Amino acid sequence: MSRTVIAAVDDMFFASKIRATAEHLGVDVRFARNVDSLLTSARESKADLIIVDLHAQKLDPIALATALKSDPELQAIVLLGFFSHVQTDLMREATKAGYDRVMPRSAFSNDLATILAA
Repeated sequence: MSRTVIAAVDDMFFASKIRATAEHLGVDVRFARNVDSLLTSARESKADLIIVDLHAQKLDPIALATALKSDPELQAIVLLGFFSHVQTDLMREATKAGYDRVMPRSAFSNDLATILAA
């Protein structure tokens, strides 16, 4: 059975990189534009992983973590956030909010195939 990943990413570079890598690996990837659509998609697809650009402008990444981790049906989904390496306060805030993994954009980009395949 194929893994399902949901991504909340505004940056077209990262969205296309995620899409191409997922396609290559046979991973089902879906993109969400706001918290409500992401949570609905996570429920419907039984998502394995949610990837969030912590700099996303179309949704509040911290509110997303709070909503996801407080929902018994969704709280076990791995939540991964990536950020600009200079924004260490954002990294700490995301970890505190419930992100399972928070990593700099460069590491996310380098490890994307492994992240999607895991």
